[in-house]
Amino acid sequence: MKVVAFNGSPRKEGNTFQAIQLVAKELNGQGIEVEIVQVGGKDIVGCRHCGGCIRNRDERCVIQDEVNEWIQKIKQADGVILASPVHYADIGATMKSFLDRAFYVGANQALFRQKVGSAIVAVRRAGGVPAFDQLNHYLQYSEMLIPGSNYWNIIFGRLPGEAQQDEEGVQIMRVLGRNMAYLLRLVEHGKGHIDAPAHETKTLMNFIR
Repeated sequence: MKVVAFNGSPRKEGNTFQAIQLVAKELNGQGIEVEIVQVGGKDIVGCRHCGGCIRNRDERCVIQDEVNEWIQKIKQADGVILASPVHYADIGATMKSFLDRAFYVGANQALFRQKVGSAIVAVRRAGGVPAFDQLNHYLQYSEMLIPGSNYWNIIFGRLPGEAQQDEEGVQIMRVLGRNMAYLLRLVEHGKGHIDAPAHETKTLMNFIR
């Protein structure tokens, strides 16, 4: 089994990366491969809401950049980790541009359904909960399966490495990794024995008449 983790921090090996590593250690310990993809610091433009991906239905965004490669990484993986620092009580701008495009393609073509997905946030002081909530919106909209931990998946630190001093945050990531591994194994062992819910075409309701 394989999990792909997206690091939304422009600090390649900062506290967001180290939080991913804490979860990955638990996954690796149970034979689950983890690939970390660096998103922060890339030049990723936002969704243009052109509808091209819906018309073409080719599992691609019409903007030609790394996002199309990352969409396929999520599709091929068993699980995904979305990790971001907190900027103004929000996720990083580059991470949002990537997620808006990738998950719009994925949700409208049912590419990510029934995969295991987790959100992780690294924060200096405040704003972690809104950012964590925002990441979970992408997972939920895609009908992904979300494991929990013993608190919200938030770790504290400012300078790279300080997150390791957040003993509770370290435990949260460790427990998350174990729960994610457990859910991944449940899904894997259920294949061929338990039928997944059928996909329904989305009903759109406009409340302005």
